[in-house]
Amino acid sequence: MAKRSAGLLIYRLGGGIEVLLVHPGGPFWAKKDDGAWSIPKGLVDEGEDELAAARRETSEETGITTGGPFTRLGEYRQPGGKIVIAWSVEDSTGIDPGAIRSNSFTMEWPPRSGSMKEFPEIDRAGWFTLAEAEVKILQGQRPMLADLARQLGAD
Repeated sequence: MAKRSAGLLIYRLGGGIEVLLVHPGGPFWAKKDDGAWSIPKGLVDEGEDELAAARRETSEETGITTGGPFTRLGEYRQPGGKIVIAWSVEDSTGIDPGAIRSNSFTMEWPPRSGSMKEFPEIDRAGWFTLAEAEVKILQGQRPMLADLARQLGAD
């Protein structure tokens, strides 16, 4: 069975639709930008409610607690086979990307060095228009943007 992740596509309205994306931390992603950003998301634990997992992962990766209402966008198979279940939610608190606080992970770095280093799970966040987000977001998550536009009647 394919691994399942759940996440939130947080958006705000103003002069148009903007979405909050996060950039993965760690050495593999450090020099990548276009095509590297994501919605905040993570693995669904065995028996865990998927929306609860999406909210938990968003909180762990960003320090943001979201209130809802949440609207299911759909399930998206990623190029590696993982399924990402996404919900949209409007930002009602005025999220400041500069105030994002991520949890961290530990890995051996450099490889085969025996040295363990800690890295933030995400190293930055930003608000992007849908057109900008099309360039920034991972290829497998691009359909979420079109589904959000349809959901908000902006397609």
